[in-house]
Amino acid sequence: MIVLASQSASRKAMLIAALVPFETLSPGVDEEAAKDALRADGLDARALADALAELKALKVSRRVPGALVLGCDQTLSIGDGDDRGVMIDKAVDRADATRILQLLSGRVHHLHSAAVIVLNGEPIWRHVERVRMTVRPLSDAFIASYLDADWDALRWCVGCYRIEGPGAQLFSKVEGSQFAIQGLPLLPLLDFLRVRGVLAA
Repeated sequence: MIVLASQSASRKAMLIAALVPFETLSPGVDEEAAKDALRADGLDARALADALAELKALKVSRRVPGALVLGCDQTLSIGDGDDRGVMIDKAVDRADATRILQLLSGRVHHLHSAAVIVLNGEPIWRHVERVRMTVRPLSDAFIASYLDADWDALRWCVGCYRIEGPGAQLFSKVEGSQFAIQGLPLLPLLDFLRVRGVLAA
């Protein structure tokens, strides 16, 4: 059994589908304050995702001694090959979502999906998966209709898309794991859980 330090519906769905036994506990982290502090320390997008995933797992681990606690996070950076490029956060409202999609339009960005497992307050495993994503040129009309169709679901997603939903229409090319895009480097996690005996080898 592991404890997922997240209330993410997509992460829960992936673990359920993969037959991973788990419980969930909210980490109760002020993500925006934590991001601001970590960015002030000069962390790039990859390191930021890793640090936030660890922070969430550590917060929950204090409440469940002896449990394997899984913390996860994602960051997005615009630019081909530069994790220190412009980082994009979740949209604060629909107007901000329009701005983000216009910014991503016709450009390459990288999504960093981090997972950290903590046991008794100590990180014992971590993995960050990077996906290179090319957004096709998006018209203003498409952006408006896309937000009309899926706003309630995508408003919680970094980059304003769900690859498993209408967000697939945004891309001309995706290089990397769809699991990572949905918020969890699932295959490396499953390997670790087999090594630990949580899953059958």
